[in-house]
Order: sequence, then structure tokens, then C-alpha cells
Amino acid sequence: MNKLLTSMFALAVASVTAFSAHAQEIKGDAKAGEQKIAMCIGCHGIKGYQASFPEIYRVPMISGQNAKYIVASLNAYKKGERKHPTMRGIADTLTEQDMADLGAYYEQHGNTKPVTAAPKAPDAKVAALLQKGACISCHGDNFNKPIDPSYPKLAGQHKDFLFVALKSYKVENQSTWGRNNGVMGGIAKQFTNAELKAMSAYIASLDGEMKVVPQSRFR
Repeated sequence: MNKLLTSMFALAVASVTAFSAHAQEIKGDAKAGEQKIAMCIGCHGIKGYQASFPEIYRVPMISGQNAKYIVASLNAYKKGERKHPTMRGIADTLTEQDMADLGAYYEQHGNTKPVTAAPKAPDAKVAALLQKGACISCHGDNFNKPIDPSYPKLAGQHKDFLFVALKSYKVENQSTWGRNNGVMGGIAKQFTNAELKAMSAYIASLDGEMKVVPQSRFR
């Protein structure tokens, strides 16, 4: 299993490198992105807003998230690699420039100060789970500084969203639910849902750089 994950990780790094090289050709404009957020703020611009598919959970915080990760996520929805009907419908309307502009906007949105405090240590059980999944090898020791900007920051993200996202990598052959990602699928399938929930709760408890910034029309 470890050899398989190592091979998949190497493939993912190569894919990310190719994607990053392409993404560098399209420069995001935060000011332009501010004019394109109408479809985003109805969910991501309301504190405590909950999605109801495939279960109830708080939608992810994206203000302060890495721009390249936002672009990678939108592309995954557009390609059908992530199967959420609402997000797929939104992503289908966006050009690559739109995605780059939205990523640039949300990366700087709220001007969150970088987290400098050392993360609190997990208990022994969760520490073993995180080590088994090799989570820090991509997402960083404090879950705030992933090794590649096309990977997400996770610290402080809503625990119910993290749990649903992790579970989605275990779902296959569904037309409206699940995420196709060789690396994350191989990792998530090692764990029970209870273990994924414990990991999500710990990561959510860490100080993070993301937050929800209410938009003017929703304040």
C-alpha cells in the first residue's frame, strides 16, 4: 500500500507541476475577481451558511485560501472530477481567466494575518492517524502552509466540511456525489468514517488563515 501511495504521490506532483506551469500563463486580477463573485457570495459570504447536499454541513471558508487551489478546485468541478451539482453548474460558466481572477480575489480577501503560533499537538490516536495518512507531507506541519500552492490550507476549516470532503474521496461510481483523486482516494479509503471525523476535528481546532468575510449585501 505504501508503494502504491508513493507512486500515486509522484504522479500527482508531476500533474501539479504541469498544471502550475500552465496556470502561470494566466495571471489573476483581484479587482476583476471582485466583479465576478455574485455566484459565490450567496454561500461563501454568509457566516454559518450550511449546504444540504449530500448532507448538512457548513460550506468551506475560502477567504484567505490559496488562489491556485481555488483555481484547481473549480477546474475539478468543471471537469467532473468533483461531482457536486451546484458547484459543477457554477464552474461550467467560468473561463480560465474567471477562475484565476476569483482565486486572486479570495486569496487576499479579508487580509488575514499569517498564523505564526505553533500548532497544538494532537492526542496520540489522532497523531497516529495523521501519520498513517502522511497528511503533513502535502499540507504542512501546521496545515497552513501546503508544499504546493495548488494544495489547500486546512487549519481552522469547518470540521463538518472537512469530514464531508474526506468522505467524498471514498465515493465511486456516483453521478452527483464524490471526488475523483487518485492520491486522496487512496489515502481516505484507509480510514473509517469515525477516524476521518476525528482527524477533521483536530485540523479544524488549529489556528488558521481562512475566514468568512460577510459581503456588503449580506451584512
